[in-house]
Amino acid sequence: MKRPRKIRKWDANHDDDPAAGLLNLFDVWIAFAAALLLAIVSYDSLSKQSTSSIQNEGTPEMEIIHQDGTKVEHFRASPQTLGGDGQRLGTAYRLKSGEVIYVPEKPEAAPAPQP
Repeated sequence: MKRPRKIRKWDANHDDDPAAGLLNLFDVWIAFAAALLLAIVSYDSLSKQSTSSIQNEGTPEMEIIHQDGTKVEHFRASPQTLGGDGQRLGTAYRLKSGEVIYVPEKPEAAPAPQP
């Protein structure tokens, strides 16, 4: 023998409320908007990343590839030597850990003008 279905208070109210379906649709749109916002933020942060890699390091064919977003630049070592007048700015040291430290030189005192 089947039991008769028990009628609950909220079952009757659900049939009379035309906005009940809209509330579920509103929840879906909020979830969609949150997912879209996260996708936009993650895409923006990915497109601004820049990476550099060195190929053939220490050889005359050394090449540096730098990618900044969608722009890719290639830098190749040149066998030409450059010369000119200039001023020594300091000294760079490479530590055992691989870090490079730049130590600026103290500026020399300018000679006093002769009267």
